Amino acid sequence: MLRKVMAGTACAVLALASAPAMADVLVEIDQEHLNTDVPMPVFAADASWPRLPENMILGQAPGLAVDREDNVWVLTRPNSLGFTDIGRDAEPPLTQACCSAPPHVLQFDQEGNLLRSWGGPDLAPGESTMEGQGREAREVGDEQWPANVHGLFVDDDLNVWIGGNGGGDHVVLNFTADGEFIRQIGTRQNTDGNMSEQYLGNPADIHYDGESVIVADGYINKRIIEFAGDDLSFEHLWGAYGAAPGGGTREGEFDQSQASSTGDGGPNPTSESFGDIVHCVTRGPDDTIYVCDRRNNRIQIFRETDDGVEFVEDVIIALETGGTRTASDVAFSPDGTYVYVADMMNGRVWILLRENHEIIGWFGRNGRYPGQFIWLHSVDVDSEGNVYTTEVNTGRRVQRFVMTGMSE
Repeated sequence: MLRKVMAGTACAVLALASAPAMADVLVEIDQEHLNTDVPMPVFAADASWPRLPENMILGQAPGLAVDREDNVWVLTRPNSLGFTDIGRDAEPPLTQACCSAPPHVLQFDQEGNLLRSWGGPDLAPGESTMEGQGREAREVGDEQWPANVHGLFVDDDLNVWIGGNGGGDHVVLNFTADGEFIRQIGTRQNTDGNMSEQYLGNPADIHYDGESVIVADGYINKRIIEFAGDDLSFEHLWGAYGAAPGGGTREGEFDQSQASSTGDGGPNPTSESFGDIVHCVTRGPDDTIYVCDRRNNRIQIFRETDDGVEFVEDVIIALETGGTRTASDVAFSPDGTYVYVADMMNGRVWILLRENHEIIGWFGRNGRYPGQFIWLHSVDVDSEGNVYTTEVNTGRRVQRFVMTGMSE
């Protein structure tokens, strides 16, 4: 049954969630409850969130994290904005009005106010210059800030982890909440395949629990790799089904056209290897690890054991979907009852019961209005059960979905 959530109300509500910190403009969204034998959270889009500073415009937003204090961190790509977006930044300015590009890393409070912002090559080790013109241009030097940021994680100490999937971006960087460099995994411009214990291959996502760091190593390589939390020494690596990584590595640098190509023959949910974009990794309840094998329209679930990891199950998401495919990111309700899966191509957030991973409903659709998505990329949840999303390509935004209650 298709449901709409109207401003301030919910259809068939059993129990209301606690009042949101700020929800001036709640907008109805497309959502459907597929299994009415179990309750499902329902949402409305908060069109008043975030409250960007005057003249700031967001570019692509490839990373998202809600920290332990319920502040929301967003990773942006200022380099995705063109002269018609940020003419005010030009010399001389091309416009007398809006807008200016944001820094890469933004932290918002629950009301959507900007608390912190920072980013850029000056914060990371090394320095590079570009030599040559046009297609012949080449980066020369040892700069470690990614050319194209991808993936964001904020740990319990409020330290920030960032990856990259641009040319030579084989690195994960770790910063304090204020942007002070701490350490890194891998080195830009150096990659050495799926079995390397030292180098990465365009890492897509990161998760750190205080004991170890796991990386979805993800756009050149096709694997998960784990490092010790104290000294970042190598611990373990694996591919699909917990076996040694297979399927080779991407030849050459990744470009965005490959994200929607059919050169791989389409999704294969029984593939013995991860597809060519291992897009997310996150720790779930009960020692589980969820991995987004996006190009194969599946999530693979593993369990950490004393001997490493063991494969638990495949979760298939909208199997027949082509294009950019489906499983892009994963998040969990505060009590661990529900799993939220971002589906890039279909522009939906799927709602699953974690106990059996049955899909019980969804919200969202493709489009450019509140509650709709273009290139839905990331999803996370705060302690009140509100859901946040970000979009890349021409989507270029972050959205907040207020949990208004539970559907019968």
